[in-house]
Amino acid sequence: MNNNCFTECDVRDYLDAYRCILNEMICNMDGACQNNSISFNFISRMIPHHEAAIEMCENLLKYTDNQSLKCISRNIISEQTRSIANMKKIMDNSTRFCSSKNCLMAYTSADRAIAEKMFSCMKCAKSTDCINCNFLREMLPHHEGAVAMSENLLKYDICPGLIPIAKNIIKSQEQGICQMKNLLCELDCCK
Repeated sequence: MNNNCFTECDVRDYLDAYRCILNEMICNMDGACQNNSISFNFISRMIPHHEAAIEMCENLLKYTDNQSLKCISRNIISEQTRSIANMKKIMDNSTRFCSSKNCLMAYTSADRAIAEKMFSCMKCAKSTDCINCNFLREMLPHHEGAVAMSENLLKYDICPGLIPIAKNIIKSQEQGICQMKNLLCELDCCK
């Protein structure tokens, strides 16, 4: 398994870009337009979440020679680009599915707790001189956050068109989590 040798400059540039992507994601998710529709609120926060994953993968692809990571990154870019397009298609319609005040409060509270945990884990992801390992440690909590946010969404009465999108997020990102955890061990990233 190829585990690149990275220059100090490469690592610094990679991490600088990652921090910018993370900060922009946090800002865009926290600043996302919200209303009385759980469906709309999920979409408006998940789109910048997906956009950040795409940017994280594009950042990695500038540096890695690892074929497994290239494949994982390209799959994430493809899946999340498709998911963004699907969410944008139903976004306007989703506002018609108003949620009760109690459901909206419960959903929002859980969603914000999930996001805060994800933000914290991504900010504290261990950084070393191996970009491949850094990416895996950064992307794992990102994927875990998307799964938890989607599972939280599916507890509520939502726009029917959003149900298969949320289920696909869970399925694809759980598969990605397994792949990345296996690769963490193969690359000996636990040091």
